[in-house]
Amino acid sequence: MGKKDDKTNVMRLAERAKVKFKDYAYDNTVLNGEEVARALNQPPERVFKTLVTQAKSGKYYVFMIPVNAELDLKKAAKAAGEKSVSMLAQKQLFPLTGYIHGGCSPIGMKKNFDTFIHKSAEQFETIFFSAGKVGRQIEMSFQDLNKIKSTKPADLVR
Repeated sequence: MGKKDDKTNVMRLAERAKVKFKDYAYDNTVLNGEEVARALNQPPERVFKTLVTQAKSGKYYVFMIPVNAELDLKKAAKAAGEKSVSMLAQKQLFPLTGYIHGGCSPIGMKKNFDTFIHKSAEQFETIFFSAGKVGRQIEMSFQDLNKIKSTKPADLVR
């Protein structure tokens, strides 16, 4: 365990919820999710990225999908019960969520957004996702993630 300032807000929230997790640091010059999976020595299907979208209705939604997959916007809209969703512009991410691109976590956003996770997450004992900072990942079970942040499993990828 590192120093107190070594912890991210995501880790503090996980501790407060009394869920088991492991945290990992990796070289933060890693460029994409598949490289993060390699840095963690994990299959990319088990490492999830957090994507923020805006629906035509104006509502925001969060989608977690494996790093080696692409979000299917039609499936995402259907899961959210919306006509359509589009990816949030990168410059809108920090003011809306408090996270920067590459360090966005479903846990600890400024506001509570409906969050969907690709259904494959249920098949793994644990999954990996951003610990809220570039260069940091957290590993926990899907069930424990849901104790902190309710997510709805859905078919979300192409």
